[in-house]
Amino acid sequence: MLMYNNRFCFRYLNMDRWNGILRVPLSTNSNSLYKVAASLCVSRFTGRLAVPSANAIFFSGDRVEGSGNPVIERLSDLQRIADILVSNFGNSVNAWVVEAATFNGPFAVFKDFIPTVNEYGEPKLYDASECSASLSTVLLLKSCLKEAKSAIAGEVKGPFQSNLSSSPPFRMRTILLGFSKGGTILNQLIAELSYSEVLSKQDLIEASTEIGNGNITAWEDQIIPTSKDSFLNSISEIHYVDVGLNSTGAYLNDRDAIQRIYERLKQGASGIRFLFHGTPRQWHDERRIWIHKEKDELIRLLKEAARDNLGRLAVHERLYFAGIPPNLQMHFEIIEHLDVS
Repeated sequence: MLMYNNRFCFRYLNMDRWNGILRVPLSTNSNSLYKVAASLCVSRFTGRLAVPSANAIFFSGDRVEGSGNPVIERLSDLQRIADILVSNFGNSVNAWVVEAATFNGPFAVFKDFIPTVNEYGEPKLYDASECSASLSTVLLLKSCLKEAKSAIAGEVKGPFQSNLSSSPPFRMRTILLGFSKGGTILNQLIAELSYSEVLSKQDLIEASTEIGNGNITAWEDQIIPTSKDSFLNSISEIHYVDVGLNSTGAYLNDRDAIQRIYERLKQGASGIRFLFHGTPRQWHDERRIWIHKEKDELIRLLKEAARDNLGRLAVHERLYFAGIPPNLQMHFEIIEHLDVS
């Protein structure tokens, strides 16, 4: 165990990956600590950070403790989820698994990402005006990368170096996954994406100086998006993973937001894939019929927008454990059965 900056980090080095659990604030002015599992690309020759093909960011949901179910316990482990992401998306990705900084009992409350949430973490609406989710995601990634850099530097002799190219890549890719209540962050990000400006290559380079949380360096620019605009423009896939709430709002049903995303594609924005992964636990819950109704409506809106976009907006829906009575185990088990193709 290491402790630095009053935060704990469990870590170990593999031949080509660094894996660790980080506890970090959004910024130096924040008192809330986020627990984030990271699995990062490193050069097998130097043991130092390498540029990933994409960043896969997984937002988790409420806690389930003391279930006594080994499957649920195993798939509640953040580091295990990070390993599953790497297995699904390839060894060249960086994986980040984010747990809420605040819990009300078992209920995750992502207040920094969605300011309108109530005491149980349920959103009243998705307001894109302050870009809260995109700004918070960028700040969180920067804090995590800073901690990971410190941990890796302690394992490798000599000054810190990264395996970086001489110029920033034109297309940094971000893959977003929201599990259970974590899907609310996807909704907020889609709302913010719909209002974001389509950036050119030069715009993306200039946007990297936008976030003022410490000095921006070349190695940061190439490993993670370092501004809300570069982050939003990097989103290439959005995965809803058995999303559901005890209130409405599990899926974004904003026709105007989806239409604005369609307009972004017409303006030259990079293509984006939406994948909906679900189980009978959420989609066939007769006590919460709004979940599948909201899911069906969002899929309908996306497919409507996708008809005339030359394949740059793709929508896929996948049901897992069909024909099996709904249970809590399948809600977690879907994580290791994800078909992301």
